[in-house]
Amino acid sequence: MSLPLDPIGTTLGGRYRIDSVLGTGASAIVYRAHDTVLDRGVAIKVLQPALAEDEAFLKRFRAEARAVAALNHPNILRVFDWGEHDGVPYLVTELLAGGSLKDLLDDGVRLNHEQAASVGEQAAAGLVYAHARGLVHRDVKPANLLFDDEGRVRITDFGVARALAEASWTEPAGAMVGTVRYASPEQAEGLNVDGRADVYSLALVLVEAMSGSVPFVADTPLATLRARVGQPLPHDPSLGPLDTVLAQAASPDHDSRLDAATFEARLAALASTLPPPLPIPLRHSRGEPDAGDAFRPPSVDELTGIIPAVAATGHVPSGVAAPFDHESLDDATIIGQPASTVRRRRRRGRTIALFVAIVLLLGGAFAAFAIATKLFVPNVKVPTLVGIPVTKARSELAKQHLTGVFEPSVYSITVPDGSIIIQQPKAGTVLKQGSTVRLVASRGLPPVTVPSFAALDCTGAQSALEAVHLHGACPAPLEAYSPTVPSGQVITWRQNGIAGPATVKYGSTVNLVISKGPPPVPIPAVSGTFAQAEATLVAAGFTVSETRGFSSTVPVGQVIGTNPPAGTQVQKGSNVQVIVSQGPPLQTVPNLVGKTVAAATAKLSALGLKVGAVYGPPGGHVFETSPGAGASVKIGSIVNLYVR
Repeated sequence: MSLPLDPIGTTLGGRYRIDSVLGTGASAIVYRAHDTVLDRGVAIKVLQPALAEDEAFLKRFRAEARAVAALNHPNILRVFDWGEHDGVPYLVTELLAGGSLKDLLDDGVRLNHEQAASVGEQAAAGLVYAHARGLVHRDVKPANLLFDDEGRVRITDFGVARALAEASWTEPAGAMVGTVRYASPEQAEGLNVDGRADVYSLALVLVEAMSGSVPFVADTPLATLRARVGQPLPHDPSLGPLDTVLAQAASPDHDSRLDAATFEARLAALASTLPPPLPIPLRHSRGEPDAGDAFRPPSVDELTGIIPAVAATGHVPSGVAAPFDHESLDDATIIGQPASTVRRRRRRGRTIALFVAIVLLLGGAFAAFAIATKLFVPNVKVPTLVGIPVTKARSELAKQHLTGVFEPSVYSITVPDGSIIIQQPKAGTVLKQGSTVRLVASRGLPPVTVPSFAALDCTGAQSALEAVHLHGACPAPLEAYSPTVPSGQVITWRQNGIAGPATVKYGSTVNLVISKGPPPVPIPAVSGTFAQAEATLVAAGFTVSETRGFSSTVPVGQVIGTNPPAGTQVQKGSNVQVIVSQGPPLQTVPNLVGKTVAAATAKLSALGLKVGAVYGPPGGHVFETSPGAGASVKIGSIVNLYVR
């Protein structure tokens, strides 16, 4: 079921009269129409007839159409109505005269920074509104950003991309390119998507609007998808003040990417610092005719007409046989037959010849068509291959009599090494047996460049690693001395026993080597005066302080030793005490009054003192000593006793 080949004048839904064609696409044709009930112009998007035969698509389309029709936001194209005509779905929307962003880019127009910030802010606002209501666009591209008469941005085609995602209809060759050019990395990997996928696509659209080119676009759709997995947005001087925010909006890591609300706020803040944007040169402001004025569908006659036969007397192109000229026969060559009979036979012969020629022509055309389209080759559905190992993917394709062609593998943070990450066409697509399915296998986790840890302690280094999706550990056994790195800071790092490789796998753990400061050195032996000892220790890298000590062997004023002792391993910069002799140690004379001579002698001997003269009877008791009790004397000194 479908619309007529020339649907101009056809009325849909009993009220929408089609007036002209506005444009065509891989999945739909857009017409200018007149709403005869409300007497206003509208746009009607009529989806391709092949989609009408896809039940999965129709089910999703009806649900999405209801949801999209409920959207009411100044930056989203209003959907007035939807329905089906002879089984072909259509949407009725606002009719905007400003054209699309794609029209501008195709005409070589480039947005300046102020215009791009304004367009991006408006589009992001529309996405915020839709995302809050559970709708993800999935196909944000220049052709889906329209302008009204006042230059306001309107997003169109909400819901259509999601419905198409569930269709088994095979798009024409090359039809995916427009969508793939702006697809997010998670779309490339076949993962579930949310609103951040729309933010990624909008960021690429704005890059193209300013620079004239889309990042990561390669020769084929599959190569384009492969090129952007895990890759940050390349720096482009033409983006000016929008460079940083677009890089964050196009982050290859979903969790690090801006959401629509944050993207809108960042663009709004940026726009407030820029001059007011100049008006965008819209289609009507450039005086361009509508697409419908320049396009006319071919008529039925043009599509089915037969090339007229070549005249017998005219020039015969190479490869075309001139027809036999029956009129050139002389009547005399038809012996014994009346002229009328001859003429009837001639007419009958021409009719039969023409009929045979037409049959042969149609038969040849049909044969060529059948061969070119593999008309009699059975159809099969492409199996689901994403996420399964390569060997199993080959087996699944063989079961369906399909051939797998492998593109260079890519890194993935979600699909294991050796499993399929991208397939084209998608699962469920109907192909002829013997067709080719292009595949991309995962190389496993991508390599991540380890950041610099200069002047960072363990905590700071761990934060730097988390920022690039790595983990850091600071095991005590790996702590080491360093003559150049201060204590507590990172010296280097290791993984699997290898010191400091350039890259490691995404999500892996890096072991950090923390400095214990400079390596310890032995304290040198010193002697002589304090000044001499100090000079030696300072030259070895130590700080010095002086302390006093008694010595029976070292003269007063000479160095006895150090604390810590010589030979002890300590850090450079540590303090070393130099012990200077103050002579032999002193002892206090005890109080011996009332003691016998024998008891006094024993007491003094225990204290390292000696008994000198004893004045008085040997059996008496001590009543005085010399030196007296409490006096400080050198060890070994003599104490005289006075007894009575």
